[in-house]
Amino acid sequence: MASTLQKFIHSLDLRALPRVLQIQSGIYCQDSIYEMFGNEFSLSTEDVIKVIGFKINKLIASICENNGVSQFSAKVELPLNFPGLYKVVADKTPYVSIEEIARKVSIGPTRFGHPSFYSAKDIKLEHFTIKHDEQITFNSVEEVHGMMAVNCVVVRNNQSHSFTLPLSQEGEFYECEDDQIYTLKEIAEWKIPKGRNRIVKLSTTLRMWDSSSPLPENFDGCLILMPVYEVQAVMKFRKDIIHILSDLDVEVKDVTDHYDISSFLQPLSLEDIFERTSKEFPMVAEIMEGPSGNQKPYNLLSTGKEIVIYKKYQAARVLASEMRSDSSKRHYLIPMSYKGKFKRRPREFPTAYDLEIVRNEKEHLHVVATKAFTSPHKELFSVSVGDQFLVQQCQTSEVLYEGGKKLIDVLACEQILSDSYKKVLLPMYMEGGFVEVVHDKKQYHLSEICKDFHLPFNVKVSVRDLSIEKDVLAAAPCLQLEEEITDSYLLISSASNPVESWEIPVYRLNMLVRLLSKDVQTVAPPVTRTTVEEISKEEYYMLRRYENLTLHPPPRPPKKPT
Repeated sequence: MASTLQKFIHSLDLRALPRVLQIQSGIYCQDSIYEMFGNEFSLSTEDVIKVIGFKINKLIASICENNGVSQFSAKVELPLNFPGLYKVVADKTPYVSIEEIARKVSIGPTRFGHPSFYSAKDIKLEHFTIKHDEQITFNSVEEVHGMMAVNCVVVRNNQSHSFTLPLSQEGEFYECEDDQIYTLKEIAEWKIPKGRNRIVKLSTTLRMWDSSSPLPENFDGCLILMPVYEVQAVMKFRKDIIHILSDLDVEVKDVTDHYDISSFLQPLSLEDIFERTSKEFPMVAEIMEGPSGNQKPYNLLSTGKEIVIYKKYQAARVLASEMRSDSSKRHYLIPMSYKGKFKRRPREFPTAYDLEIVRNEKEHLHVVATKAFTSPHKELFSVSVGDQFLVQQCQTSEVLYEGGKKLIDVLACEQILSDSYKKVLLPMYMEGGFVEVVHDKKQYHLSEICKDFHLPFNVKVSVRDLSIEKDVLAAAPCLQLEEEITDSYLLISSASNPVESWEIPVYRLNMLVRLLSKDVQTVAPPVTRTTVEEISKEEYYMLRRYENLTLHPPPRPPKKPT
């Protein structure tokens, strides 16, 4: 049965891909030439395409008047990078089964992919009962005892209770209210259910408005968002990927069950390659769609080029940022193989507790106070701007408190006077400001810093890495090494001229390849070139947001006594 391309994509489950579609009718028939994203191709009646993926390309928005959805303004087109932060309005239309939720709602490993629902009625499980209106968080979908199910969590009395719900579980399930705020891009990727629109409310007023903005000046209301998808597909006699917007006036018919899918080229993403077993490496592949970017090796990965993929692995990187006050701050991922050297730069600490966190047994931390602090206890020291201290250790001290004595955590320091030292105690809850005085003139390799010091750590490149054609780190006046992360990589080289190999990130590089049945000439990869990867602001925040989920943050500083 034929349907519009838009209707078909809106109802399609990503897990059902790939699908083979036959063009039935529409304005792009009769050998019409169509160009999209630099790809020129023709769509004729009875042409067959294989859909391999789709993602939201843009949003069509209508303004909700008086927070209602009964009357809408004219529709406007919003790009995914449109500014502002938004709150998601809970959908009042119920889902009739867990299977419908899993099919339409994005459920994944990040915090964005943990939607919450409640059931209109109690659900009795083997060991306990989920009460109606109780918030159920959906964490992942997987096979349990031969049956597909969703891993869920409910929280009762500050304790988490885990359980599974089979996809066959029927009921009346409603979205819970979401108090988080998101960018439009995050909403498009995670918060728009398949086949449904999404109402959002502007949470922060747009900082800058101009006459070209599609929204009214000082707008702070609700929007109803309708997604327009970019469909990725392959045609039978083309080696490249074609991109089609789902709102094209084309009718299609699903003919997957009557067609040999293997007769099409099989594009694979880097994630697909990474999921292959280690025994399948090395392999030869042809690039069907290369990445954008002028950095090596991305500028070498052009469409049609053949590469050797030697192996997959996890590798350590240090996330670093330029220390600048303006918005043009740049962010980098530095490999441990970086051969340059660093010199220390002064660090800043907002509280006494931060001094305790970075305290090192190998050296005394020397700091200067940049903010005054008056102690409420005579037993503890009051700080003036310009006071200098050597940080010693954390300990407890008795102070008079509400007529009695109380033990509190303090930081033992030595105040540096003109010709002597004075032992003082600073309350751990002290909110002040300190700047480090650096006496260490040694030059460090990256691995030494990660081993000997607590990150974040401020540095400047003193000796650039001569193996890199252009060491972008050397130009930065000061860098903050923020944290060490682990990421997924593939090791590749050119198939025609394998003189050097490169590490490419699996989850930050949009690239499609097809595997070739060719033997790898040399199983051992050539020498691996060091690459400092510059990442976008968006990628930086994603890394901080996701990687920090696996870390246990330090405890909050003690509160100041009332």
